[in-house]
Amino acid sequence: MKILLAMSGGVDSSVAAALLKSEGHEVIGCFMRLGSPGEELETPLQGEACALGAGAARVGQHGCCSINDAMDARLVAAKLDVPFYVVNFRKDFSRIISYFEEEYHAGRTPNPCVRCNDWLKFGKLREYAQQLGCDAVATGHYARVVQTQSGPRIQRGSDRAKDQSYVLFGVGREALAQMMLPIGDMEKPAVRELARSFALPVSEKPDSQEICFVPDDYADFLNKRAPERFQEGAILDESGKELGRHAGHQRFTIGQRKGIGVAATIPLYVLRKDAAHNTVVVGPRESLGVSSVIAREVVWYGEEFSVTSHETTPAQLLCTAQVRAHGASIPSRVTMTRDDGGCALHITFERPELGVAPGQAVVCYDANECVVGGGWIASVC
Repeated sequence: MKILLAMSGGVDSSVAAALLKSEGHEVIGCFMRLGSPGEELETPLQGEACALGAGAARVGQHGCCSINDAMDARLVAAKLDVPFYVVNFRKDFSRIISYFEEEYHAGRTPNPCVRCNDWLKFGKLREYAQQLGCDAVATGHYARVVQTQSGPRIQRGSDRAKDQSYVLFGVGREALAQMMLPIGDMEKPAVRELARSFALPVSEKPDSQEICFVPDDYADFLNKRAPERFQEGAILDESGKELGRHAGHQRFTIGQRKGIGVAATIPLYVLRKDAAHNTVVVGPRESLGVSSVIAREVVWYGEEFSVTSHETTPAQLLCTAQVRAHGASIPSRVTMTRDDGGCALHITFERPELGVAPGQAVVCYDANECVVGGGWIASVC
């Protein structure tokens, strides 16, 4: 098979490249250059700096997509003797940055990594792969693609601590049919050991942790780009009493405890935000519990069990739900409805979950740990 592999310059995608090449596939490496803070896309990559034997891999300062990471990806491609391309996705990536900004300004909690997978890695990059005549797009995600009676599905990776199935839920059936995840059956220590056995220069490179386009604090990033959208407002208790003032609701996240700026006899947590009135509501930890959510922008892989809005006893699906990339699995009941706004998932948790916020993704899994579907949380209760 001819496979386009998204190479980030990290150990995971590098080992994925080595495995695919060793299996006899025709591999084309591709680095998505997005425009990291402090660099210009027009700045050329210095070829001599990427020559084999140039030394250890450089650790990018801004997540997984810095110019140093591009050099590391090129080093690996040269080592494995695979063609390597750097594609300029800055214009496309601006959509993700805009989404990130607007969600926070609207009082919601975004997840740009999920959107990047949906819109870029298995969106624009898949289109690029088709132009090159490739049969599939591969990445170094810790998840698996398995065949079921209802078609290909995403399954949790073998390494539960690294599992990334959550961030892949939104790619859709068409992209899933052309997806390869070579390291999904492996655990991280084994991946690093393989990197050493292949003599890859990134074998000891640390994992990236940050959002790739946010160099430090996300609120500072937002404030620098649009300071006029940060306005002073009230910090309220659950009864509506003003406890203090804040310098912009964007500086707070649901479930936050530290840095609230209000003195109290008990620990206070951010419970809710109202962007329209520029208020932040705080209260005790027990008030953080959320029993159910409604999700929109639904992506569904299982059999549909939707009902029309006039039916009084909608069918239910038993599953586990996850509301964070590495969050706990929550036993849940799901109903699917359709209305003028389209399809919606109504997910009721078996136990209250703390710190759930509108804007987050919620992903549903079946008993085999396969993704049934998911959506973006529109409201909580």
